Amino acid sequence: MKEQHRQILVAAGLEPGFVTVGEGLSGRRIAYLRRAPSAAGAARPGIVWFGGFGSDMRGLKAERLDCYAAATGRAFLRFDYSGHGCSEGGFETATIGLWLEESLAVLRRLTEGPQALVGSSMGGWLALLAARALQASGETERLKGLVLIAPAVDFTESLIWERMSPEARQDIEEKGLWLRHSPYSDEPYPITRALIEEGRRHLLLGDTIRAYCPVHVLQGMQDEDVPWRHAMALVENLAGDPVSLTLIKDGDHRLSRDQDLKKLIAAVEMIA
Repeated sequence: MKEQHRQILVAAGLEPGFVTVGEGLSGRRIAYLRRAPSAAGAARPGIVWFGGFGSDMRGLKAERLDCYAAATGRAFLRFDYSGHGCSEGGFETATIGLWLEESLAVLRRLTEGPQALVGSSMGGWLALLAARALQASGETERLKGLVLIAPAVDFTESLIWERMSPEARQDIEEKGLWLRHSPYSDEPYPITRALIEEGRRHLLLGDTIRAYCPVHVLQGMQDEDVPWRHAMALVENLAGDPVSLTLIKDGDHRLSRDQDLKKLIAAVEMIA
């Protein structure tokens, strides 16, 4: 009876389901919440949420998208990377490559048909990397469009490593770890040497970037974590795809005010 109740909660999107990614000692259970489409919304593309660094799938933007999906009957999928939220794995042992592997596994196993990928901060980078991987494997039919919120493309290099003090770099090189304080958490985020070094395998800026579908970028001009000029550099590199950019003059990094969330929903509507 307890398992039946749990399945009801999972079907209703109230309790997470899990998929296992990796094998053996590298296997980890990745938590997700999935809203099935209604008959009226089944013909429309689904929506997949890619969260930010240190965030979980129950954040304000993800919850608002879920409400929108419920109201319009669209499929909606969100998940926690390893070391985040309800998923297994250690935050300090994870890398961009591992989080990309999980993103692709969830996308491939839990969605059908074209999807709008909505990525916030680090999730914007991962959404672009996922699009590149899908193109490489001949799966571009899965891509309907990308909505990127303050996309932190290449953040391990250009937004962390290049901004680090000499003391912080010394911690990384000698101890393998630096604790980065954040206004979004009471606890500092561990930045590891593995995160920085492995992240260099996935850098996109400085060369032509392809999404293989339309892209809409939402960027606050008061964002201290991902400066708006960083978003401009991304747009300039996205030369081969249709791109729209919305600059929000008084917007910060989170873009979670009611007026920002309305812009997010409008961007999803426009892109897919």
